[in-house]
Order: sequence, then C-alpha cells, then structure tokens
Amino acid sequence: MTILSVTRGLWGSSHPGPTVVVTVLTAALAVSAGLGVERIALLGFAVFLGQLSVGISNDAFDAERDRAVGRRDKPIARGDLSLRTAWIAAIGALVLALALSAPLGLGLLGAHAVFLAASWIYNAGLKATVFSLAPFLLAFGLFPSFATLAGTDPGVAAPWAWFAGAALGAAIHLTNVLPDLDDDARTGITGLPHRLGARPAAALAAAAVLSGGI
Repeated sequence: MTILSVTRGLWGSSHPGPTVVVTVLTAALAVSAGLGVERIALLGFAVFLGQLSVGISNDAFDAERDRAVGRRDKPIARGDLSLRTAWIAAIGALVLALALSAPLGLGLLGAHAVFLAASWIYNAGLKATVFSLAPFLLAFGLFPSFATLAGTDPGVAAPWAWFAGAALGAAIHLTNVLPDLDDDARTGITGLPHRLGARPAAALAAAAVLSGGI
C-alpha cells in the first residue's frame, strides 16, 4: 500500500463528518470563550486528533462485523486498510491528543481523557448494551467545558451548557445508528436505539434536540 492509499483509508475510517463537526464546534466555543489564537489552535488540534482516534478505533473494533454484512463503505472491511495499521493510527492519535491537551491545563487534560475514555468504551462494546447512551451523555456533557478549562482562568461550563451538551450527545447517538439498525441486529448489536426501534429512537432524538435548545 502507498502512503496516499493508507492516508485515504485512515481518513475514510475516521468518520470524517463527525470528526470535522466536533472540531469546528470546539473552535467556535473556544472563540466565544475568548481564548487566544494559540490556545484555540492547540485545543482544536488536540480534539481533532482525539476524534480521529475515536473514529478509527470504531471501525477497527467493528471490522469483523462490517465484513460480515458487506460494508463496502468501510476501508478496513473492503481491504483498503489493514487492521494493524488502523490500530496503530488510532492509538497514536489518542496519545498525541492527550499530549497536546496537557499544556492547556490539568483540567482540560482530565476532561478530554474522560471524553475519549467514554468514546473508546462505547466502541469496545458498550454500544451493544442498553447503556449505549451513557457514554454520549457523559462525553458531550463535558464537551462545553473544553473551552472554559483551556483558558488562562480555567473553570467548568455553566450547568445549562452541561445539559445542552448531553442533549446534543443523546441526539447524535440516537440518529447515528438509525441507518444501521438492520446491519447491527444481524451482528449482535442491540444498544438502546435498537431496543427502542427506529421511530421511538427518532422521536427521542428530536426531543433531546428541543430540550437542549431551551
């Protein structure tokens, strides 16, 4: 494999849409919190690397299931990226994400570590349980505090921001799995949205968005 093909495979496995969205939201929150350019850039890059680790590890954990259901949109499942390379990249991105978080303060490092731990635990198997929503509530509840903890006068975000972040996380989880409900059921993934069914899960996602915006 060439470096270009490996890079394409890693990017395709990183869930590019969510990775970019979370990174952009991080930068926007950092700007609104009044962080300097250097801190905004460092925080944004740390979060970007963290999201790469989450996305690539998700595809690495799911490689066998993706092959079983013929997921041609997944680089690992279709043979464009080796599982070993994916794991090396995911772990490397995770380590770098935490290393870049450290200069922004222990509070931010701790919050980012919890966010990433929750995401990896979800990928590793919690997605297949009734508790699949919990990592999203925890991770995105913490998310608004990234910008405030990365400042020169660090502190956690206001309670309403925690609630709004958790509501966003719930909506993300509930809507992300809807297109894959049938494939997931065939490979033993029965998280909360699967147990609820498509329509109730979509309704709950809409309620989460509305409650988070109040």
